[in-house]
Amino acid sequence: MSITPTVKAILANYESDNPGVKTNLARILMQGRLGGTGKLIILPVDQGFEHGPARSFSVNPDAYDPHYHYQLAIDAGLSAYAAPLGPLEAGAATFAGQIPTILKVNSSNSWATSIDQAVTGTVDDALRLGCAAIGFTIYPGSDNIFEMMEEIREMSAEAKAVGIATVIWSYPRGGNLSKDGELALDVGAYAAHMATLLGAHIIKVKLPSANIEQKEAKAMYEGSDWSAQADRVRHVVQSCFAGRRIVVFSGGAAKGADAVYQDARDIRDGGGNGSIIGRNTFQRPRDEALAMLDKLVGIYKGED
Repeated sequence: MSITPTVKAILANYESDNPGVKTNLARILMQGRLGGTGKLIILPVDQGFEHGPARSFSVNPDAYDPHYHYQLAIDAGLSAYAAPLGPLEAGAATFAGQIPTILKVNSSNSWATSIDQAVTGTVDDALRLGCAAIGFTIYPGSDNIFEMMEEIREMSAEAKAVGIATVIWSYPRGGNLSKDGELALDVGAYAAHMATLLGAHIIKVKLPSANIEQKEAKAMYEGSDWSAQADRVRHVVQSCFAGRRIVVFSGGAAKGADAVYQDARDIRDGGGNGSIIGRNTFQRPRDEALAMLDKLVGIYKGED
């Protein structure tokens, strides 16, 4: 596999990492139809934990089968497939070597009253399954955030030592944050920056609104027009060491196709590295999902 200059430039930003970590980052960056471009589309399927099987898969019953998601990611030419331990184990032999995988090592459920996640996978599991990275969610704002930070500090150090990359899902929630504040621009940039400070190689955040939540931050954002989503994406990327880290944006709740495509254009134009998109694809029939992912690849290639 020949590494493109674009990917070499991205890898050069990870100055302390060993060849194993860089190789696994290169596996993701060079995979599929966006391979070598510096752009990514990752399929995440952890919604069964978060929302339950019926809410996640009943609209498209084929999606109850973990093999369906592996095959969808492969056939669509995506960059990686992310899932908890069980789904990855269920297809590990059948799909070995066909697509980089990311083991989601912590998870929650829709009944829990605390804003927290349980550790449900290990670095040893990731090694055993040949994963390129581990994925871990933090909730900045939660009363449990400091424990979560300590958990990922230890797991990320263990992963880096054996050559596995770290992806952090950083979702602001809890504390003094309002519901609107969870998606506010200043909060989203802060959350992305926290994930970067924690040593993540890839940062996953939600697309931010133009709202400014923190009264202490309002003065810093005054005088600028934040109405364009691409400009908000650019600010989040800036907050991740001035673009020295890979930043991907969540697809969020199910929405219309046009909205999905516009989000991708704004991520591209704002300098983001791509999308990590689950429900908006696997909850559609397979043919529709493949058509949507084909169009998203074209958008990230600058063809649309």
